[in-house]
Order: sequence, then C-alpha cells, then structure tokens
Amino acid sequence: MTTGDAAVAAGTSHDRPPTHPKKAMPLLVVGSVGVVYGDIGTSPLYAMKESLLHVGGVPSAAEIIGIVSLLIWSLVIVVTVKYVIFVLQADNQGEGGALSLMALAQKAMAKRGLRHPNPTIMILGIMGAALFYGDAILTPAVSVLSAVEGLKVTTPGLDPYIVPIALAIIVALYAVQSFGTAKVAVFFGPIMVLWFVVLAGIGISHIGDAPTILYALNPLEGLWFMTSHGVIGFTVLGSVFLAVTGAEALYADMGHFGKQPIRIAWLGFVGPALLLNYLGQGAFALSDPGALPNLFFLSAPEALRLPLVILATLATIIAGQAVITGAFSLTQQAIQLGLLPRLQIEHTSESEQGQIYLPTVNWLMLVGVVLLVLFFQTSSSLAAAYGIAVTGTMIITSLLAIVVFAYGWGWGLGLAFAVVTPFLLIDGAFLAANLLKLADGGYLPLVIGGCIVSLMVIWVRGVRLLNEKAQQQNLSLDAFIQAMENSQSVTRVAGTAMYLTSTPETVPSALLHNLKHNRVLHEKNVIVTIRTADIPYVPPSEQIEFTKLAPGFARIELHYGFLDEPNLIQALIRLREQGVKFDVMSTTFFVGRRRIKSATTRSEMPHWQSQLFIKMARHSYDAIDYYRIPANRVVELGTYVTL
Repeated sequence: MTTGDAAVAAGTSHDRPPTHPKKAMPLLVVGSVGVVYGDIGTSPLYAMKESLLHVGGVPSAAEIIGIVSLLIWSLVIVVTVKYVIFVLQADNQGEGGALSLMALAQKAMAKRGLRHPNPTIMILGIMGAALFYGDAILTPAVSVLSAVEGLKVTTPGLDPYIVPIALAIIVALYAVQSFGTAKVAVFFGPIMVLWFVVLAGIGISHIGDAPTILYALNPLEGLWFMTSHGVIGFTVLGSVFLAVTGAEALYADMGHFGKQPIRIAWLGFVGPALLLNYLGQGAFALSDPGALPNLFFLSAPEALRLPLVILATLATIIAGQAVITGAFSLTQQAIQLGLLPRLQIEHTSESEQGQIYLPTVNWLMLVGVVLLVLFFQTSSSLAAAYGIAVTGTMIITSLLAIVVFAYGWGWGLGLAFAVVTPFLLIDGAFLAANLLKLADGGYLPLVIGGCIVSLMVIWVRGVRLLNEKAQQQNLSLDAFIQAMENSQSVTRVAGTAMYLTSTPETVPSALLHNLKHNRVLHEKNVIVTIRTADIPYVPPSEQIEFTKLAPGFARIELHYGFLDEPNLIQALIRLREQGVKFDVMSTTFFVGRRRIKSATTRSEMPHWQSQLFIKMARHSYDAIDYYRIPANRVVELGTYVTL
C-alpha cells in the first residue's frame, strides 16, 4: 500500500440509514400495521377476558366499566403519550429499541464529558435486551394458544386437539424462517388491516347493547376500581397490562418504517380500533355476563366465529413473526456491540439488508416456545407469566430516556425527571401488579432474562480480560516496527499480509507466530481492526481510517454501526478505488485463533464463569465467514491463552 495518512470512505448503499419517501407513506403506514402492531393487536383476544375473570365470580356493572376504563386509559397514557409522543422522539439515526437507546444514552453521557462507556447504562441496556427475549418466547405461545382456543366455541369436539394444533402452527412458523420473511411480509399489512377493521366492527356492533359502557371513557371510573378493590384491584391491573404488551414494538421497529407512519397508524387506525373493541367487549359483558370465559369469540355473530378463529390465528402468527424478526435484529445488534459471541447470520434477501436469519436463535426460541405450551397448556395459564418481561423493559426504557432527555436533548435532569416520573410510576404500578403473578409463572421471563444477562456480562468481561492480557503480554506495535526497521536477519517476502486484531496498539499474535515459525515478514503488513460505533449506521465517509505507520507497515480501522454488516473485502475494494493501491490476489489474511483455557491458579473470573466463557468462545461463529474474508486467502495461526 502506498499513501499517507488519510481517511477514506468505504461501504455500499446498504450502509446508509433507511429513508422513507413521502410518496411511500400509505404503504409504510399499512406495513407498520402489519409488523409493529401485531402483538398489541392480538391483546383483545385475552386482555379483557383475563381482567374480568380476576375479579372473581360475576363482576358487577360498575366493575366491568371500571376495568374497561383501566384498559382504555392504559392505551392512552402508556402507548399514546409515553411512546407515540415522547419515546419515538429518541431515535438513534431513525432506529429504536433497548440497545439503540442504550447507545444513544452512552453518547449523551460522553457529550457531557461523563464516563464512557458508562457501566450502569450498559447494564440497563443489557437487561432491556434480555427481557425482550423472554417476551419474544412468551408472545408466540400465548398468542397462538389464545387464537386456537376459539375452537372451543366453534367446534367443541376439537378441544383435546387444541395444544397439538397450536404446536403444529408454532413449529411451522419457526421452520419457514430460513426462507426469509420478505415474501410473507407482503401479506402482513393487509391481513392486520382486516383484523383491526373486524375488531372495530365487533366493538361497534355491541356498544348499543349497553350504552352505559361509555362511562368507561371517564378515567375516574378506573381510579375508583383501583382504590376500592384492594389486592383484587392490583391483581386485575396485572391483567389490564396485557392490553399494552407490544407497545415496545412501536419503538423497536421504528427503523423499519419511520416514526411518522407508526404515529399515523396508531392515532388514525389502530388505537381507535382497539378502543372500540374494548368498549364493545365491555358492553357485551354487561348484557351477557355468562360469556366471560370466551368473551371475544362469543362477541362475534355465530356464523362468523369460525372465520374469526382463522383470522385470529393468522393475526397471532403475524404477531409471533414480528417478535422472531425482532429477536434476530436484536441479536445482530448485540453481536456487533460485543455483548454476545459471533453467531451464524444468514442473509435471506439480496436487496434488503435487514432480512436476516440466525439458526441458533431460531431453534432455541422454538424449543422454549414448545416447552411453554406443553407446560402451561392454556393461554390463561400463560397469561400469568406474561407481563413482567414487558414491564421491566418499559421501566428500563423510561430510565434510559431520562439520560437522553437530560443530557442528549439538553433538558436538564429536573425537566427530564418531571416528564418521565409519571410514566415511571405507572410502569412501577404495572410491575408491582405483575409481580403478584410471580409464583404462577411470572418467574419464567425473569429466569430467561437473568440467564441472558449472565451470558452477556460474562462474555463482555471475558473479552475485556483477554484483551487486557493481550496488551500486557504482546509487544508494543511501535517498538516492534522500529525493531524490524533495524533488523538485518528477517527475510522479506513479496505481497501483502493483513492481520486482524482487536488490540491494534500491540503486535498481533498471528504476526509474531508467522515471524517465529516461518521466519519471514511480508513486504507490506497491515494491521486491521474492526470497531462498532454507538450509532446504527456509520456514514461512508467515516467507515475507514487508513494510516501509514512506517515503510512496510500500515493500520486500517473499519468503523461500523451496530446495524451495519461488516464486509472486509468490499471495504478494501472501495479503499483501493480511493487510491490506496494493493492487489487482493497477492494479499494473505492472517487470522489468530485463540484456544482459551482456564487458569489453574487464582483467576479474575470465577471458575464457572470462565468455563462458560470458554464454551461460548468455542461456539463462536468463524471470523472468516462473519467478516466475509475469502477462505482461499486466509492463514489461521492458533495460540493458547489462559483466562
């Protein structure tokens, strides 16, 4: 390579953040209805029923009105005010979600000259991501079961087969993930639009049965229920929360559609449809209290109940697909941010960057969902486990939002606390209500989240310790280059050698091994380091930094966002187009493969943690494939490292 210090661009059009042209707004709105609102859109299947059943016996008219009021105002305050108005403003280059918000908060802290990265912010982000996985496993289980249970109303003879039917649908859903969701997603929007139209229609058809249900629009009715029913009021609040599960998806899926289409869809279509349906279900419950065990399906005309079961099943499949896709995207972000080991990522679309499939995540989720269905058997039993994960994520979102509002937007802590505290109080009330269901299955998402938090923390700590040991044991790169310039005993060979390393300040172990065993040094040696920024996409002009260190030595730093897809060869080709000359065919890529073993003496990590880290490292996806390095140009050199 021949050039001076320079910063040169590399990357493709896919490296840029997505744009949403105005002419596509109607399509984006329909698409957001299909993906963003799949989870919250299926809540009417079980939220009203579970809330009324927790009262015990036959609820009075005042209790039904009070519960409907709680459902409606939960949607207004949590979804409309908190997420649609405030949280959607906290976008990280148009992206949202727990890890995007964590990165945004870290950037806000750095902006104020505070510690970066901040460990507290990182732990909050990790916890938010981990709780999402618990939600992602529960959502397909409870949604599909609740839809298939409609067969109890339409075809009672199929009651013994409800669980097998639900399992068959779930297995099929996960089995088709490897084909990609691009073609299937085309049908998501229209189906969910039809679903919300049906929800609104059912609601409107029953409001006339008991017009007194309109008193539920008064928030004092919900407040009366909460303050007059003691522990029962709190228990019901845990079920009321089921109506807002999926609200996090508004923020997490912002990057796919943009905040404006998501807002238009909620304010103009989805929100009103849900409000009408809950009013209609409440009016139907007032007119026919005996319908409570199967309130939703019995509220439909008898001739339309079987088609409604089919439509509900399709809607729950779409809801399940949304969280599966979200889990893939979240895992990709976690890998790029260094929170998880590299996993195999398959790209299922040649034109769309976000269309990815992670086999390991997919099959682990399937096992988890199947076990949940087999263990709990009914949606009512699963509903007890549902909620804690989502409330936990919502609280974490509120806490991180305080940091972003205060430091990133310049509001100051006083104003940020004043705005977010009411939402924190509501989130806290929902969490406390859901904790009452801890013994009935609420522990499950906490166990799942706790395991994932442990894995992430162990991985981050293990990688940090390895890098520290590498810096302590390896030679300084500057000292090594100076020694090589004065050495007369080292044989130089033609060509370029590129060494991948995470610690560019020290000599890569692969370079030392090559020099020690082969006794040669290439004519041109390039140290390559890949770094992940706190933003989803790094602009092309900032993706590559090339620095000439000395004759025969250079350093390349590739900067990617946590949603960019690293591609070393593509970046180098673009670098060559900018004037840095090298021949790919005469370039050899040296990759160090570390064989990690646990220390026999006292270690900084407990033995069980080091053993777990070693297992994770051994199953980490190959760097050659992950960074898309041509295998026929790679030399791997192994080394033992003691943790």
